[in-house]
Parts: sequence; structure tokens; C-alpha cells
Amino acid sequence: MRRREFITLAGSAAATWPIAAWAQQPPMPVIGYLTTGSPESDAVSLAAFREGLSETGYVETQNVTIQYGWAEFQYERLAPMAADLVHHRVSAIATLGGTPSALVAKAATSTIPIVFFVGIDPVEFGLVASYNHPGGNMTGVVGLQGDLTAKRIELLHEVLPKAAVVAFLVNPNNRFTETETLILQDGARSLGLELHVVPASTTSEIDTAFRTLAGLRPGALLVSADLVLLSKHKQLVALAAQQALPAVWPWREYVAAGGEACRLVGIYTGRILKGTKPADLPVQQSVKVELVINLKTAKTLGITIPVPLSGRADEMIE
Repeated sequence: MRRREFITLAGSAAATWPIAAWAQQPPMPVIGYLTTGSPESDAVSLAAFREGLSETGYVETQNVTIQYGWAEFQYERLAPMAADLVHHRVSAIATLGGTPSALVAKAATSTIPIVFFVGIDPVEFGLVASYNHPGGNMTGVVGLQGDLTAKRIELLHEVLPKAAVVAFLVNPNNRFTETETLILQDGARSLGLELHVVPASTTSEIDTAFRTLAGLRPGALLVSADLVLLSKHKQLVALAAQQALPAVWPWREYVAAGGEACRLVGIYTGRILKGTKPADLPVQQSVKVELVINLKTAKTLGITIPVPLSGRADEMIE
């Protein structure tokens, strides 16, 4: 072989090798993350979700990309963001924004795998065929919001047995509101309580709602397990305090001024990326529940917490 030919062949090999090696690398999968919340509100949930992914071998920016859809507590943004995720053909969609984001994702695609975290019965709402055999393209984790809704009014009655009128603050734009309301109405009837449902979702609507509550003069307030209302928890706590209105809140953020389920969503998403079909992943039910009582607020309102109830509390804020 002539020296010139050798140099030419060697040069061609050196030029084409990096391209061939690059072509052999598998494309990095993309997960769509669809949520009602914001980066700030989802900080704990997102950390848990990433932890779950890492347990299946996936680390963001290293071997998986996450495309985020933050609705910033405006439900009307969810549908366009879900459509965008479908347009970009993401490998899977994780919905961490409760029932609204799960329902929107379901409407957007019947082929891309979806892993949800919801507080409703996914069979009743048509997300899956059954818990053990989800069928279709969806599976995930279910919280206990339905059961806890009934439990909250029981706890309220245990603490305030003389309260005859109870108010329930809801976000009318959340489809879970109807289910929550029916559960509470049944509970109120069984306890002989009068229940008033007051709708609100924006800052101004919440101010109006509390003016309505001032006229109703309820003995206590229940707040819906809605993420939009959760984002307004500081306003709600302040207004309840102004009216010296005892309240039962659905989330610890209210009491103090969901992580495990989100980790499970991350694990399921990672398993799907590895090839498992959603239909083969049974829907899991989150069973971790905490009872947190703010003794400082109770003392301010002149409320005595029954000893049996305080004994069942996971945390007492003093």
C-alpha cells in the first residue's frame, strides 16, 4: 500500500468514527410533567418524583429529560400544555396536579403512558378499568381524599360538638368538588349538621366568600382539598383568624402556617421508560395519613382538644 493511500484511509476513519459512535447512542427519553401547581408549590413533590425516578436508574439531564408544564393554579392552562406534550411525543406523562391534570392528560392521548396521582376513585372517574388491571395507557397512585373528607367532618364534630352550622369552601372549577360536597353532605346529615357550600377560587372571590361567611356565622369551616385553594393558604388562614373561625384544613401547609405518593409516581414512570406497560402496573393506594393539630390556634379560639383526639395526633403545634 502506498503511503499516501494509507494516510487517506486513516484520515477517513478518523473523520467518520465520531459520527458512527454518536449514531449508536440511544435517544434520551423525555418525560412530560403536568401539574396544576408551580415550581415553588411543587418543590417537595418534584423532589420526591425525582427520587422515585432515580430508584429506577433515571437522573434528570444525565439519561432522561423532563419537559415541564406548570399551570400556575390556572386550570385552563392544562389542556394546551397537555396538547403540547403530546405534540412533542414525550415518552410518558406524569400528572402531579391531582384530578384536573389527570383528566386533561387522559383527554389528550390514549397512547402515551400516563402516571397519575389523584385523590379520587380512578375507576369511578374513568381513568382506569380497575385497580389491579388498569387497562389502557394510565396507572398511578390514589390518595385518600374521599375517605378523609368524611373523616374531617367527624373530627370537627368531635372537637366542636355544639356547632350546628358548618361552612365548606370549595373551588367550583375543580371536578372533584362535586364528589367532596356529596360526601360532606352525607356526613353532615348523619351528624345533624347544617352544611353551607361557599365557592371561591381567586383572591377577590375568597375575600367575598369570607364576607358571606361573616353573615352566615358558621360554627366552623372546612376547606376543600383543592390545589388552587392550597396556593391561597396564607390568605385563608389569615381571614379565618380574623373571624375567629375554627377550621379543618386538608393539607399540613394550612395547619403549620404528599411526598411518598409522588415518589411512587416517579418509580412507575421509570418502570414505564424501561418498557413496562401501564396496564401491567396496578394502581397503588397511598395510605400515609397525618393528623396535625395547632394547639396555639385552638387556645386562641378558646377550644379544648379532647384528650382521645390529641392522643391520636401525629403532631401537636404549640
